[in-house]
Amino acid sequence: MHLMKTYLMATIAAIFWGANFNLARPVIAEMGPYVAGASRYVLAAAAMILIVWLRHTALSLTHWKAYLTLGVVGVFGFNLFFFLGMQTSSAINGALIMALNPLLTAILGYWMLGDRPSTQQWIAFPVGIAGVAIVVLGAGAQLQIAVGDLYILTAAVNWALYNVLVKKMMPKQVSGIANTTGIMTFGAIALSFAALWHGDPVVIPTLHARAALLTMSLGGGVLAYLFWNASIAHLGPSKAAIFMNLVPVTTMLIAAMQHTPPNHAQWIGAILVISAVTFSSVSLSKKA
Repeated sequence: MHLMKTYLMATIAAIFWGANFNLARPVIAEMGPYVAGASRYVLAAAAMILIVWLRHTALSLTHWKAYLTLGVVGVFGFNLFFFLGMQTSSAINGALIMALNPLLTAILGYWMLGDRPSTQQWIAFPVGIAGVAIVVLGAGAQLQIAVGDLYILTAAVNWALYNVLVKKMMPKQVSGIANTTGIMTFGAIALSFAALWHGDPVVIPTLHARAALLTMSLGGGVLAYLFWNASIAHLGPSKAAIFMNLVPVTTMLIAAMQHTPPNHAQWIGAILVISAVTFSSVSLSKKA
């Protein structure tokens, strides 16, 4: 694959994920977090099944235990806490908390798989935590942590755990599209059961919320996932991780266009978090 095409795909994936934080608010306002999470991945899973059918890709339930585990952690757990968090957390706070993900993944990988983090990652982690702390606490005298920010942090831990489990459990002899479809399908089922259990009414959203939901499902779900996997295959995870810095940048730009620019604490936190992730990722790329 041409290098510029790979860079473009990684950039588009990161931009879609950054936009998710801005798109989530109108969806949650009309549908509630449980129904919104289920709707997003029912649509995404349906799209993936359609892609599998059009490509005549074989699907097998032989690896259903792996798909169930990864779907519960990476789709159900991440999305449930993401939508719960975005009820009260700001888009910028959410994106900056999630920007810690490469560093959280490195720590969990060390704990679960014995993959020892590099010296650069050990240095970067406290810097990134400090940046998120400034964002969450607001750099003010009140020092309050919003419940929404804690939910987003839980979502980030779920996604980091998913990244580690993918390395350990993802079937190697199955195509990436088939694996993604299996994971999304089990995750969508789990989210649907959670929505039914919680008892939120199913509503037909307005055109604005419907467009936001479709963009999150097809853009931030299907396309971003496929583009990101293709980018990792050609660049490797270390080089691809650098593009994750575009996630909070995209969120901040969209928020500014919506007349909610970052405050001073968010600017300081963004500089620390992005610098920490870049330092860690660039160092790993050079080593690779």
